[in-house]
Amino acid sequence: MADTYVGSIDQGTTGTRFMVFDHSGEVVANAYEKHEQIYPEPGWVEHNPVEIWENTKEVVTRGLEEAGLEATQLEGIGITNQRETTLVWDAESGKPVHNALVWQDRRTTDRVEELEAEGKVEWIREKTGLEADAYFSATKTEWILDNAEPLKLESSRTQDLRDRAREGELLMGTIDAWLIYNLTGEHITDVTNASRTMLFDIHEMDWDEELLAEFDVPAEMLPEVRPSSDENYYGHTDPDGFLGAEVPVAGALGDQQAALFGQTCFDAGDAKNTYGTGSFYLMNTGEEAVESDHGLLTTVGFQMSGEPVQYALEGSIFITGAAIEWLEDVDLIDNAAQTAELARSVDSTDGVYMVPAFTGLGAPHWDGRARGTIVGMTRGTKKEHIVRATLESIAYQTRDIAEAMEADSGVETTSLRVDGGAVKNNFLCQLQADIIQTDIARPEVDETTALGSAYAAGLAVGYWDTIDELRSNWQIDREFEPEMAPEEANRMYGRWDDAVERSLDWAQEE
Repeated sequence: MADTYVGSIDQGTTGTRFMVFDHSGEVVANAYEKHEQIYPEPGWVEHNPVEIWENTKEVVTRGLEEAGLEATQLEGIGITNQRETTLVWDAESGKPVHNALVWQDRRTTDRVEELEAEGKVEWIREKTGLEADAYFSATKTEWILDNAEPLKLESSRTQDLRDRAREGELLMGTIDAWLIYNLTGEHITDVTNASRTMLFDIHEMDWDEELLAEFDVPAEMLPEVRPSSDENYYGHTDPDGFLGAEVPVAGALGDQQAALFGQTCFDAGDAKNTYGTGSFYLMNTGEEAVESDHGLLTTVGFQMSGEPVQYALEGSIFITGAAIEWLEDVDLIDNAAQTAELARSVDSTDGVYMVPAFTGLGAPHWDGRARGTIVGMTRGTKKEHIVRATLESIAYQTRDIAEAMEADSGVETTSLRVDGGAVKNNFLCQLQADIIQTDIARPEVDETTALGSAYAAGLAVGYWDTIDELRSNWQIDREFEPEMAPEEANRMYGRWDDAVERSLDWAQEE
């Protein structure tokens, strides 16, 4: 009999990846495709959901072909996704009524400020564990239902979108639900993605009627919420579809929870930081939903079939890897790998600080009107200083979160597991260890987001029997210990708050 594997669709902010893993968690297939970033207005970010689905089919097909695998060798498929990115589509035709609004999109900042003025922020936080912010799906869904007029009028049905939603003709979801729908025909999301919508009560573990009323989102358009690893399966791929095989789709996790799972952070106190477009620092808090007093989010970490929910504290940093992409966009670097060489070529930033608040600031500041800022420049400032300041901004933002995490949880972090594209940069990993004065552990498989969703699906279909098997798969590639004196780290970090202060509340006109 041919060997069998588990597949993972990793649908991220900038592209879609398909990976296949074996029993030891090793990668046996890998294919990737970028998709277009659409910026209709300043602060607005959209994706074309149809392009994402076409790219998904392409990478799954190509990944299997290049590895010489048959779809029938997949025992299950897991999905992980950019979390809060939101779309609404026609239940019958599957056609989106508007582009997806990306998690970075700030167009609903005014609506969030209304909630703040009405004193509803604490009410929302108590139910959802989230800050009231344009980041989450609630105001995005509300906006689409209010504003998707041009596309609505292309159809023969000209009645109000909300009426159509109440009649079950329109469906809403995050990208995981969109992919599950296209793969299986079922309208399902998992607990982690539901917890990021600002419509879901993380204590009752159900959609909240009062929140649905606040944002005027009809309950009929919402997906069914299932465990992250589901022995009942979300559905099967169509044997007559693009895969040509009936494969169980059995696991889904929002990308950051998937990385937590892939890093085998199964116990309370385990923490990881993922460096992608943004950075997301999560700590498992066990079966207790720990409330934050320091600007962190309380969120669902994961849920296994038949088991209680595991919660997490999260620090969401909107821009880290995307700041390196910006350096490339403005021709300060040719490629990301160059940043380490340029940063090393100078001893310091010469007092330059870069705050990459291109789409506002997330935790712990939560300012949707903050914007990117470079301060401290002189006539002697060179591109090397700006590149180094950009890498340092990633480390400073992570220290902001690490300090908030310790204050909220009472747990001192002695080692931080890291993953994501940016951790291939040894200079950044060492800098991070120095700035937060904590050991950094980089695993051998750094695509832990895809690995986590594969683990969730594989456990559901019995490919792996226990999480202990997964723990034994986790191997360290390299550890970084602090080399900088604590006094020097504190001195550098000391001016960071001053720089952040200058970026706040900048985008008055948007």
